[in-house]
Amino acid sequence: MKNERQNVRIESLLSARLFLNPQRVGERLFFISNLSGHMSLYAMDWGGSVPEPLLPPQIALQNPALMQGKSFYVFPELNKILVMIDQDGDENYQPMAIPLEGGYPVAEFGDRFEGYRVHLGKCDRERNIAYLFSESRQESRNDTYRADLKTGELTLLGSSEWGYFVAGANDDHSQVILIESYTVGDHVLYRWTESGEELELLYGKPLEDRKEGEQVPLNAIYACEFTADDGGLIFMTALFEDTLGPAYLRFDAPSEIQPVAVSGVLHEGEGEMEYLEHLQGQRYLVGYNIDGATWSYEAVFDEPAMELRLDRVLTGQDELRDGVVQAHHYEKEADGYALSFSSATLPAQIYTIDGAERDKMQLHTSERILGIPQDWFSTGEDAAYDSHDGLRISARLYLPSSALAYEPPYPLVYYIHGGPQSQEKPDFTWFSMPLIQYLTLQGFAVFVPNVRGSTGYGLKYTKQVDRDWGGLDRLDHVHAMTVALPADKRVDVSRAGVVGRSYGGYMTLMLAGQHPELWRAAV
Repeated sequence: MKNERQNVRIESLLSARLFLNPQRVGERLFFISNLSGHMSLYAMDWGGSVPEPLLPPQIALQNPALMQGKSFYVFPELNKILVMIDQDGDENYQPMAIPLEGGYPVAEFGDRFEGYRVHLGKCDRERNIAYLFSESRQESRNDTYRADLKTGELTLLGSSEWGYFVAGANDDHSQVILIESYTVGDHVLYRWTESGEELELLYGKPLEDRKEGEQVPLNAIYACEFTADDGGLIFMTALFEDTLGPAYLRFDAPSEIQPVAVSGVLHEGEGEMEYLEHLQGQRYLVGYNIDGATWSYEAVFDEPAMELRLDRVLTGQDELRDGVVQAHHYEKEADGYALSFSSATLPAQIYTIDGAERDKMQLHTSERILGIPQDWFSTGEDAAYDSHDGLRISARLYLPSSALAYEPPYPLVYYIHGGPQSQEKPDFTWFSMPLIQYLTLQGFAVFVPNVRGSTGYGLKYTKQVDRDWGGLDRLDHVHAMTVALPADKRVDVSRAGVVGRSYGGYMTLMLAGQHPELWRAAV
């Protein structure tokens, strides 16, 4: 066993290919993968077939997790795929088009977006509409467009130093909801109408109308969906629940936002509502981030009762539990989903979910980690603790598998994520999970906290790091090392190293410099 463990190479863990952002079109699945060694666009038949590359081999796409907006979108009526491609990694993404069967990309709008970085937002396959957010590289200006891909027409919806993000549109795209965002949770809501000359302010206080030093209550409004009669919106907000929840706004009284009750919740744990998306009729897709894992439901919105009833679980149970949905795509014609799912021990896989009761799930890939038995991997366990001031801190502890026959107490690697307004999740598609698994395979315990300032636990939790980098969040780490972890006799805190990248690297330096007695090593 010892020799077998020592022969484990991190290259084995890094060899797991990515299958991301699937879209279903009839009997075809389109997705992003690094099958060739870099990210590109592929298609395969329903049920699995040899993936077919759709782009020339010299063109690399960005990892979707590092992009704002969509990487691509399929428009079958136009025999076209819109793909966001940059120039040799310069991150100045441009909307390019290829045929459904693949080909060499051409600029969808000629040189219109030269000197801009463009992001692809909401898309409508039935009406061949896409929304584009463009950042000027010459001046402090961001422009938002509605693009009619059938006619090639671009309609400017708004221009702002901060940028207007498209949060929703009605069925015929004659009305569009725009959000101007200044910082996390500080949003102003506008409505664009086809017949209007100016944007209509719906909710919030624009920055130019604020007095110097004025503090405006945060609303964190996201994901705006028009109600059936176009008379109002249902959306996510922190106005009534810090961990976000649905609310309702009527256009004839936009200042009187009402909370929407949620029933049928089956998950437990700490987290927040993550997405809200209209499907058909009164049905919606609702997602939660619970201690880093994805729970998603289908729901019915009862507008007279102001209630969102969760009546079908899509992910969070059975095979799709304790992991992360990277992306989901609802196909209206097929009335089903394509999604990418991974966990701490499972590389990304493409699934589809169908059936009237959403009880028909099919796996379309079978990616695995080469040369390492499945029972050697660490699933991780909840290791939440109460910090120095009583605040609950979410964390996971990854211990060596019992199949490896290491003896506790295990030396400790204390892993700190970047951001700081980010979150470490049980997700094999993110680069840190192969590293965490490699360390447990070598006999280390790995502690992964999401201290205050992290996302995923409500707006107040995320905002606590504002103007306090290395303050109370640093003390969360110190409390874990001096109080919480020493109580776990499976872990040897006298043999501990701390590691982090980006903001985690900054925090590693702070902890090593101000609390050197806690560590044997710092990276």
